[in-house]
Amino acid sequence: MKLLVTGGAGFIGSNFIHYWLKHYPDDQIRNLDLLTYAGNLDNLSDLVDNPNYEFIKGDIGDEKIVKEAVAGVDLIVHFAAESHVDRSIKNCADFIKTNVEGTRVLLEAARTARPGGLRFHHISTDEVFGALDFKDEKFNENTPYDPRSPYSASKAASDHLVRAYYHTYKLPITISNCSNNYGPYQYPEKLLPLFITNLLEGKKVPVYGDGKNIRDWIQVDDHNRGVDLIIKKGRIGETYCLGGNSEKSNLEITLLILELMGQGEEMIEFVPDRLGHDLRYAINFSKAEKELGFKPEFSFVDGLKETINWYSNNREWWQKLKQK
Repeated sequence: MKLLVTGGAGFIGSNFIHYWLKHYPDDQIRNLDLLTYAGNLDNLSDLVDNPNYEFIKGDIGDEKIVKEAVAGVDLIVHFAAESHVDRSIKNCADFIKTNVEGTRVLLEAARTARPGGLRFHHISTDEVFGALDFKDEKFNENTPYDPRSPYSASKAASDHLVRAYYHTYKLPITISNCSNNYGPYQYPEKLLPLFITNLLEGKKVPVYGDGKNIRDWIQVDDHNRGVDLIIKKGRIGETYCLGGNSEKSNLEITLLILELMGQGEEMIEFVPDRLGHDLRYAINFSKAEKELGFKPEFSFVDGLKETINWYSNNREWWQKLKQK
């Protein structure tokens, strides 16, 4: 099988490529990535000489490049997205261009590539569902959309567009909405790598507001296993939620990182809260568990320990990024 992976030089995409070639070494992967600030070919340096891996630098909004990239592939796995909420609050233009228009260009290329269209899996986020209170039931596939940031609004729009191509053109699509990923190769502006690398540099960690905001966390290879199961077993036209069964407040996570890294609470710096900061996200993944056999294998503590070790042992990788 030949796959086109969009955004494959980013955090989740590069981990997915490593995952896929490890489990399916005879498959071929074509990676289409524009290499914006969060795209990093160092993430895939070990694959440069792999004959089953090919890199194309290009914009998913460029119809000519996308048409060439989809030629001969059997499956598109669409990770490419602008994804940082804080950046979307400051300026959302790139989020609309990439997440909405870029997805449209890919869908159209998939639809016209061959009769019946190409199999298309779309990676989305739990943030499209809005926010939960502490007592609310977890998000599931039937939760109404209620995006609260420009980022989540752009992802919600792309989700709707993917479903529209299924209903209108019968394009064979699936969608996954995942909780917060963590693990190797994550750009150090995100919470876990920011806190870990700050502490490795002797700097304090900035906690928004009172630190009570809650997220569900999923280790990136647990997420990739879920995507694999959806591709192989998922029902066409369906959405599957993928979670890590690890709800933690930002303050809980901060204290755990400090403990694991031998640091004290004096390294916490409380900073003004993010605009429109959603209180809680949590994923009910029972549909994926029942239909696909999905279940996260990493406990949060074990996954966090591995993540801390990775950043500790790969300082050159993240130091270059933090100097930009």
